[in-house]
Amino acid sequence: MPLVRTRFAPSPTGYLHIGGLRTALYAYLIAKQRGGTFVLRIEDTDRERLVEGAVEMIVRTLDETGLVPDEGPHVGGPYGPYVQSERRAIYREQAEALIERGGAYRCFCTKDRLDALRAKSEARGETFMYDRRCRDLPPEESRARAEAGEPFVVRQKVPETGTAGFTDAIFGAVTVDNATLDDGVLLKSDGLPTYNFANVVDDHLMEITHVVRGSEYLSSSPKYDLIYEAMGWEVPVYIHVPPVMRDATHKLSKREGDASYDDFIQKGYLKEAVINYIALLGWSPGTTREKFTLHELVEAFDVSGINKAPAIFDPDKLTWLNAQYIRAMSPEEFTAHARKYYEEALPPGDYDEALLCRMLQPRTERFTDIPPQLDFVKALPDYKTELFVHKKMKTDEAVARTVLERALPALTALGEWDERLIHDALFSLVKELSMKNGQVLFPVRIALCGKRVTPGGAVEAALLLGRKESLERLRAGLDKLGA
Repeated sequence: MPLVRTRFAPSPTGYLHIGGLRTALYAYLIAKQRGGTFVLRIEDTDRERLVEGAVEMIVRTLDETGLVPDEGPHVGGPYGPYVQSERRAIYREQAEALIERGGAYRCFCTKDRLDALRAKSEARGETFMYDRRCRDLPPEESRARAEAGEPFVVRQKVPETGTAGFTDAIFGAVTVDNATLDDGVLLKSDGLPTYNFANVVDDHLMEITHVVRGSEYLSSSPKYDLIYEAMGWEVPVYIHVPPVMRDATHKLSKREGDASYDDFIQKGYLKEAVINYIALLGWSPGTTREKFTLHELVEAFDVSGINKAPAIFDPDKLTWLNAQYIRAMSPEEFTAHARKYYEEALPPGDYDEALLCRMLQPRTERFTDIPPQLDFVKALPDYKTELFVHKKMKTDEAVARTVLERALPALTALGEWDERLIHDALFSLVKELSMKNGQVLFPVRIALCGKRVTPGGAVEAALLLGRKESLERLRAGLDKLGA
């Protein structure tokens, strides 16, 4: 069996779309599962849409997620250059070879003529197709005009009869009538190739064995096979994956903040959870299992598990999966990830990170959940006394007043601001006041935090705030209650 070689060939036109990252993941898994090679190739022939820094962002994302290319523009390799704009001479040479083999021809039609043809087609409500005016120029005339410096493009010479097709690993046999295919441009007048030509040339010369790309290329692939056939090249295995959608009718949108890998990292998701989740977008392992490390995905992945239908991106499912990863972290790992969010949420000072981890790790689904859970530390919210009322806890303002009047001196008397001492002081009040735990702890927590939902209880809140701030807030609570 020949060595498996796959490639990820993005255009550096901006952020790395979740669908593109999934394509990279599947290509990586196919290669690594079979001990093969994963190649990064930059397809930058659309010069008008290039975004500065996009290549670096693509490389960084692949490295961060563990999809590290074995070959590419940043690591080199035996099949370079790996950037299309650096391969002009190769495309020109291959275009001339395709012309000689009868699979392409030079077209000297001007832009004005083509625009006029296109306008006529649109007026008739038809899809524009080139009228093949230059298709049958005598080879000597075509060559002479090119050598004289007349501008030209190279067009594919699609057979006018018969069919073209291929077999896809997911969609099966795909066949089209040649009469429906346009003699599309393969090499532009500036010497740069179109995608239709460059991807075929590069995949062949780089010995790519398995081509993973979006199903939007299904309709174009028969034309690619005609190039392979004309050049006498072996056709790779095609794996066209369905699109990733926000819902049944809408694609993921950058404007909605749900389209790129960086969007989700900025929202507090873990890279491991993102990779795990996008693997499941359109692919099933054949079991109910949902949590996979990248190494486990390499072992479990099978192309036969990819569905034909579009995959619907479910942010709630991603959030659930992310929470599973957070719960499984060691305290040290959680703290390392959470530290920048602590810095955002907490006023300057030294905080017990072990306490923060204990409070927050069980209650965090995304790391961006942390700042709003800790907002009470910077400043006590301006709460209403109605917050002390809780039917289930059997507390009201009178109960809260009684509790705080006893809790304040009990905590003030503590020799050390220690978790065990704070705990014992508050639970002693439970017995002294003949109340339930919640009747004492709930009013204290409300006075300390000024909000009903907090990441920890009264003891943790007091520890986090410290003696001085905690006692001041208890006094403020009594003032609110009119005591």
